[in-house]
Amino acid sequence: MPLRSAPARSLPLRSRLRATCAVAVCVTALSQVPMSAAATPAPRDTDLQAQIEQLVHAPGGPPGVIAVLRRDGNTRVVKAGVADLATGRRPSPDDHMRIASTAKAFSGAVALALVDRHALRLNETLGQRLPRMPRAWHQVTLRQLLNHTSGLPDFTDDAEFQSIVAADPHHHFDSRRLLDFVADQPLNFRPGSEYRYSNSDNIAIALMAEAATGTPYEQLLRSLVYRPLDLRNTSLPQGYRIPEPYLHGYDVTPPPPEDVSELLGVSGSWASGGIISTPADMTRFIRGYAGGALYGKNVVREQRRWIAGASEPAGPGHNSVGLALFRYATRCGVVLGHTGNFPGYTQLIAATPDGRRSLTFSVTTQINEPIDPDLLGRLRAVQENFVCALLSRPGR
Repeated sequence: MPLRSAPARSLPLRSRLRATCAVAVCVTALSQVPMSAAATPAPRDTDLQAQIEQLVHAPGGPPGVIAVLRRDGNTRVVKAGVADLATGRRPSPDDHMRIASTAKAFSGAVALALVDRHALRLNETLGQRLPRMPRAWHQVTLRQLLNHTSGLPDFTDDAEFQSIVAADPHHHFDSRRLLDFVADQPLNFRPGSEYRYSNSDNIAIALMAEAATGTPYEQLLRSLVYRPLDLRNTSLPQGYRIPEPYLHGYDVTPPPPEDVSELLGVSGSWASGGIISTPADMTRFIRGYAGGALYGKNVVREQRRWIAGASEPAGPGHNSVGLALFRYATRCGVVLGHTGNFPGYTQLIAATPDGRRSLTFSVTTQINEPIDPDLLGRLRAVQENFVCALLSRPGR
């Protein structure tokens, strides 16, 4: 599809400063204390429009929101604001967008599909598949990478990496050498002893998948994920451009909003957060992924061995983590999915464990704990209300 040319202008100072932490998805895990909204009943579907309109008009709120609810064969699209402030065009389910760390679910899908095919094993180690990795990391297993208990240092926290991004947000990294930034560092903790979200985990997962198959990760995505789930508008690029049409992402603090859709090249995110997709494709993905359509029951059972841990940013309700999948226990029931955060975008994808009901919830600004904890709390409350509408009986 055609790509829009980036504007010929230098990046504003505030964008350059944000770029130093943007690829790192600068967020911290929220407390798992339920939101105050938990005492309220499930909303009627007619309430949902008003809630996202209020979110758009809140201080620091996103210029646009689009949510796709798929329930037992019926699709409801709820949207507010605009996809592009310059034209006033409304959001569409077929708009491209950066999916941020929900891309980690895709690397999980690739790895687990290979486990199902006996090309990888969950107890296989980095040392076995990638012997050139630092010896201190050799005992880390694929399972520990998938549930963020590996202890791998996060390459996006490295000062040299951040300096490169700050100086040139469009810098082209060798995606397969991103872990070199932290190759001289020991593990943060004994593998399996605690949970700590790390972008390095998903880079290592993709490298293990390539080593096991001799196939580039991008091709594995196409054969093991895109094709089985009929994802026609999903890709993993190396540059900074987004195919038209797309949801423009904005930095809204301070005003006026600044378009940061193409602020960053994604070679520095790769398997951790570089995928571009659409709300329609993400709906198909999460229904198949959470519903276990890509691999057999034994792998699904292993994937759903939950431990304490929250996605970043935290999803609705009480969070726990499995293998490249989070469990969101809301006041109305449980959904499985992932969240993501990137300059200009905040994402939630979730579905019931059988995949029959799903929610894709996309907003066009970055909302997280360091930027605006109150707005993040409000977003989580709205997301929980959408989950309640998804799980309620039709017509309520």
